[in-house]
Parts: sequence; C-alpha cells; structure tokens
Amino acid sequence: MEFQANQAIQFRQLHRGPAVLILPNAWDVASARIFEEAGFPAIATTSAGIAFSLGYPDGQRIPREEMLARIARIARAVHVPVTADVESGYGSTPEDAAKTTRELIQAGVVGMNLEDASGRQDQPLSSLELAVEKIRAAREAAVQLRAQIVINARTDVYLLAGGNPDADYSEALRRLLAFRDAGADCVFAPGLKDAETIARLAKAVECPLNILAGLGTPSIPELAKLGVARVSVGSGPIRATLGLLGRIAQELKTSGTYTAMEGAIHYAEVNELLGG
Repeated sequence: MEFQANQAIQFRQLHRGPAVLILPNAWDVASARIFEEAGFPAIATTSAGIAFSLGYPDGQRIPREEMLARIARIARAVHVPVTADVESGYGSTPEDAAKTTRELIQAGVVGMNLEDASGRQDQPLSSLELAVEKIRAAREAAVQLRAQIVINARTDVYLLAGGNPDADYSEALRRLLAFRDAGADCVFAPGLKDAETIARLAKAVECPLNILAGLGTPSIPELAKLGVARVSVGSGPIRATLGLLGRIAQELKTSGTYTAMEGAIHYAEVNELLGG
C-alpha cells in the first residue's frame, strides 16, 4: 500500500507540469509494455480497448470482474504508475464506485477515470448529484484504505450529438467544477476539439484539464499552449491496430502478399519484452 501511495503521489505531481502529461492508453500487457519501453512516465488503460479485446462492446457491457482482472494484470506488468478507465464505476450507485475504487487500489492502480454517462438513450448523462456522489464515494474509499487515488472526472457533454456550443460549454463547466469541488484531481472533456473553447475551459476549471486527442484535435504542443495539463488517446491506438489487421486480412485475401506486415516487431523482441 505504501508503494501504491508513493506512485499515486508521483502520478498526481505529473499533472502539475512543467510538461503536459501524455498518457497512452493500453488494452493488454503487450501494449502497456510497449508504451512503457517508449519512455512514458505513466500509462492509462482504455475501457473500450479492453472490452473490444475480450469480445464486448464498450459502454459497461463487460463484467466488472473481467475488466478489473485485465487492469490488474497490466498494473503488475509495468513499473510506471497505471491509471484505469472504469467508465461509470461499474454500477449505478456511489457504493459501486467505492467498491471499484477499493479493488483498483488493491490491484496497485493509482488513478481512475469516472464518467457521467448513464448508458441510457433517453437520458445519456447521469444526474449531476449522482455523478458527484460517485466521486465522493471513490475518494472516501481511498481514505478508508489509507491509500491514494488520482481521480480524473469526465463529462460526456461534448460526446452528445447535435449540441449547442454555448449551452454545451455552460453545462460542461458546471459539471466539471462540481466534480473538482467533490474531490477530483483532474477533469476530462472528451469530444472537445475547438482550440478556443479548450483554452477557455482550461482557464475556467482552475485545475488540471484532460483532453482526448485524435484526428482533428490540436497537436500536443498546441494543447500545452492552450493550458491543457493531460492528454490521452483513448481507444485510438487499439482501433488503429484493428485497422492494420483489417488491411493485413484484405491483402492476404486478395493479392496473397504480406506488405501490410512490414514494420512488425520481431518475434524475439516481443518475447523479451514480455519476459520470455
């Protein structure tokens, strides 16, 4: 527990600069080890990537036990701090979020994403009250274990279709400020790509802001200038990997050649990377 707490303190400090904290998102031990070997100071997991790799769609469809088992395996395999994407806490109540938090800490994980998605089409966002109570429950669970956990609280406002920019900003800010005040160390607004709005939000939240990067997002140096403290890539890497697999499959099926596999890591290198 002491080691976990020290790593959590180290991870929290990474949010305070001077450089942007760049978090690649792993979905299994191999991807986590590749990111660690590349020199990243910490690694995040991707809930979507883990779900996809185990045969589930995203959106809390994967059983809690399978998600947490994969996260724990990743945490054991690397030496850098690991923060886990646990969606809405794998349950509808604050106690569910607390239970997930306790299990993460016991697995050696030092951070967690908690989002306000409800999973309902008619009301895609949870009530602000419930989202806040989950954050407080997660924080209290760590206190009870005399442990540390870095909470990255996420609102899905910018992932909803057909929004109004002014209304979306006001609602996102309202939620993120409430999350911060409930005990979140960092706040997260995935789906936001407009540079001016990012800069405005980064200043207004008065705490570290996480932006989800991908095609159409400002570059990491640009995000740093906008005041962003943390950048993650979500399911982007696994989806890019699946895209490559699709190209390999098509080439094998059509021309019967193998050029799409150029650049593959050597067998011996992977074996060594995983301790073989």
